[in-house]
Amino acid sequence: MEVINAIGRRKSAVARVYLSEGSGKITINKKDLTEYFPSAILQYVVKQPLALLNVAEKYDVKVNLDGGGFTGQSQALRLAIARALVKVNAEDKKALKTQGFLTRDSRAVERKKPGQPKARRRFQFSKR
Repeated sequence: MEVINAIGRRKSAVARVYLSEGSGKITINKKDLTEYFPSAILQYVVKQPLALLNVAEKYDVKVNLDGGGFTGQSQALRLAIARALVKVNAEDKKALKTQGFLTRDSRAVERKKPGQPKARRRFQFSKR
């Protein structure tokens, strides 16, 4: 099997994934998964598509992560891994789609409007 690449985005985070056959090692920006994401919850989020298909020990994942915060990065990475797994085996698409791993979460920060302190917050109204 050659190297399969895919991209995942969430808020301002971008994950570029390179999937190859191996022993289940996940490397993010030349660091191990547990070193890059110390939180067990974020590690779980990243491994969800692999665990769903029971292929966690079958593929090595090399990732370039850029932008955003740690939660957005982990969710972008989950999307990218799911997309790469579909490229490897198209029959897995239905299982991943029902769990929502192939859906790009389009929510992003709303822009600040002029004449207001924040996006929707207005300055306090004074009657007198």
